[in-house]
Amino acid sequence: MSLEMRIAELESRLAFQDDTIQALNDVLIAQQRVVDRMQLQLTALARRQEELLSQFGSVEDEAPPPHY
Repeated sequence: MSLEMRIAELESRLAFQDDTIQALNDVLIAQQRVVDRMQLQLTALARRQEELLSQFGSVEDEAPPPHY
């Protein structure tokens, strides 16, 4: 295999690797956006649960129904 062929093969591999890295980076960015959005939603749900618990009291404080 000549030196020129080896260099061309390495350049081809490098271009493929660059494309793969960019594609992986794009997926990672999209997934991070999803995770960030889910964290915001989870925080909002936790805040809402705290509001409801303070408004209606804790479920654990209630006595069981008489049929138990």
